Amino acid sequence: MTPVQVPMALVTHVQHPLIEHHLCRLRDKTTGPLEFRQLIQRLSTLLAYEATQDLLLRGVEFETPLVPTKGQALSQRIGLVPILRAGLGMVDPILSLIPTAEVWHLGLYRDEETARPVEYYSKLPKTSPVDVALVVDPMLATGGSISAALETLARWGVPQLKVLSVIASQHGVDTVASQFPEAQIYVCAIDPQLNSRKFIVPGLGDAGDRIFNTLR
Repeated sequence: MTPVQVPMALVTHVQHPLIEHHLCRLRDKTTGPLEFRQLIQRLSTLLAYEATQDLLLRGVEFETPLVPTKGQALSQRIGLVPILRAGLGMVDPILSLIPTAEVWHLGLYRDEETARPVEYYSKLPKTSPVDVALVVDPMLATGGSISAALETLARWGVPQLKVLSVIASQHGVDTVASQFPEAQIYVCAIDPQLNSRKFIVPGLGDAGDRIFNTLR
């Protein structure tokens, strides 16, 4: 784990031999959709483990099959916010770690001409925001979609915002960090640049197409 200080925010580049191993297969253009989905799930689990280390706990009392005892349980409402559609690939592995988490979907697509995000779906309620929101999207490219999601969640009133992305561009990280200094960002890799189509380079192509096998 290497904390990287960027203007007004802390970005955590999560480093581990398993992450490096899985990233190689994830980036490989010959990796098929089934393996690709499995790799996204494995990396999402490793990211979520790191990103949830500061969740708050409360004391609880219960009985084992032998004796009464005490322990600790999560005390906050956790919301998973996948950016449709690629973010859906990260939901199940995180739900396996936090089964009580709420899932709130945000639909955003990138306008091909302007490269700016367009929101087309949101079901966030007007009141009662979660305590912690985990915004999940495999790719943090320009930062536009993630920033739009964070703005929506901030308007909802979520006090703690976290971003989990498998691969980010340096540009995307800088954009989100400068606009939302209160957000915590967790990534498995930070790639140096975007190409003319705003794809991360070297990246892995279109994560949504590779997850859902819609490459044409």
